[in-house]
Amino acid sequence: MTSLIPQEKGIDHTLALLSEGFRFIPNRLRNYDTDIFQTRLLGQKVICISGKEAANVFYDNELFQRKDAAPKRIQKTLFGEGGVQGMDDAAHSHRKELFMSLMTPERLQVLNNLTNEHWEISLDKWQEMDQIILFHEAEELMCRVACRWAGVPLKANELKQRTEDLSAMIDAFGASGPRHLQGRTARRRSEAWIKFVITKVRTGKWSADEDTALYKIAWHEDPNGNLLDLKTAAVELLNILRPIVAIGRYITFGALALHEHPETREKLQSDTDNYSQMFVQEVRRFYPFGPFLGARVRKDFTWNQHDFQKGTLVLLDIYGANHSSELWENPEQFRPERFHDWEGSPFDFIPQGGGDYLKGHRCAGEWITIEAMKTSLSFLVKQIDYEVPDQDLSYSMVRMPTIPKSRFVIRNIRGKQ
Repeated sequence: MTSLIPQEKGIDHTLALLSEGFRFIPNRLRNYDTDIFQTRLLGQKVICISGKEAANVFYDNELFQRKDAAPKRIQKTLFGEGGVQGMDDAAHSHRKELFMSLMTPERLQVLNNLTNEHWEISLDKWQEMDQIILFHEAEELMCRVACRWAGVPLKANELKQRTEDLSAMIDAFGASGPRHLQGRTARRRSEAWIKFVITKVRTGKWSADEDTALYKIAWHEDPNGNLLDLKTAAVELLNILRPIVAIGRYITFGALALHEHPETREKLQSDTDNYSQMFVQEVRRFYPFGPFLGARVRKDFTWNQHDFQKGTLVLLDIYGANHSSELWENPEQFRPERFHDWEGSPFDFIPQGGGDYLKGHRCAGEWITIEAMKTSLSFLVKQIDYEVPDQDLSYSMVRMPTIPKSRFVIRNIRGKQ
């Protein structure tokens, strides 16, 4: 016997989503005392689910598909059209192998080395300045790292525009009005830039190292043996650059955690029991980054006595799961030690998606995020001293994505002897 899914009253609740942000799904799960409810967003029926079991079923490729799951406004800004996020089955597996081929230990070490190198370069500049806005500097730094690691040429006079555009695409998620329009403009400009770069490589006018993302994506063949069309190739290369720039947000939240929990500094310096890994994971769990993920029901099925109809959009709660008392002890406390000897499943900690990396839709760049964060936060603790002046370090739970309002200002920066 099936059970009725709790339904939110009203014609459409898009405005409520925009006004409640990260707490939209958790608020209703709490009010209905359930792990599932039905609402309407952008004129369509949507089912929202949360929890470990929900994530497990959400990443069952026989039950869910990603085609047509992301709204056009997200494709026009954050993801791009025709990218790996919206693919399924054999085509998705083939494209995902391309991304996973970049995540070798050797390439991750190259990324770490580049990240550390660019922190050192930035320090030389910062020591001559009264203060910096860490968020903006971290995004620019990660843009330089991303381009060098991916093999994409980047001129000094292009850096500011490229960083702003990649940042605008990220910032357009959950946005309307000017922020959304800026994201669309940034997407068009960025795709034109990367199309130009790939064309230069394909015509032999520019060379690219064979182990870089630029080379692999420029010459990647689809299952039929054809090169990716130029637009799709540009979208996928931006799917390398953009997420690396997005790490600047995590770095900023990591710096905020160091400021709000100064006792963690000494632990990071000694890094006993790989404390840096625990710290980074707790930053990713505790601070808001992605509110939810979407997929469409592939075929009618029943889960937990609830019926799911083919074509229905389903949102998996991310922020709420990261703060669920059923999954985490004292979830509203920042406590990195919770990850000591942590043996979680691929479905109970999913800040960048869940399930299997190769066969599923878990973010291929999750390892990049973790390693770049560890390197960056280690530099902030071990290599420099700085002061944090009075400022508004609060962050909105309505704005998606969010960031401390002051963007984290630091001053009197100096290298440690």
